[in-house]
Amino acid sequence: MLLQKMLLPVIMGSIAWIAPHLAYATGLPAKTFGTVLPEDVTWEPFPAFPPTARLAVLVGDTRKPGPYVVRVKVPAGVKLMPHTHPEDRVYTVISGVFYIGLGKTFDETKLVAYPPGSVVVLPANTPHFHWAKSGEYVTQVSGYGPLGIEYVEAKDDPRQN
Repeated sequence: MLLQKMLLPVIMGSIAWIAPHLAYATGLPAKTFGTVLPEDVTWEPFPAFPPTARLAVLVGDTRKPGPYVVRVKVPAGVKLMPHTHPEDRVYTVISGVFYIGLGKTFDETKLVAYPPGSVVVLPANTPHFHWAKSGEYVTQVSGYGPLGIEYVEAKDDPRQN
């Protein structure tokens, strides 16, 4: 009994520390009624993004087959170098201006600016890049998982650094 009393705070503290680190992978179940209010959005680092970019999983489990909805927040000046996703995606610009260009090489002249409310359809395996050129932006991304990202050049992948 004494051992249980001593271990309980350690176990609870461990759970409290681990839970936020797992939050990027799962959101509300896609087949059950639920809601996410703006104040409930939890922004987390995502290993495949530059260190200051953030991801919030709103719906689904991004590691498994099935629908998902995530939000991506990229601070001013940050670039996501050319990459692809194995899944089809639909981006909705929530705030800021979303600059996206198509191609395997980052080329500022190929960037197109999309203001809040814009919807961008990105088929699977389309090489593209982003730049928070005029300030922070937030996009909401819908897709059918698992979520994936592969950089055209391995040197651009933050997971390799």
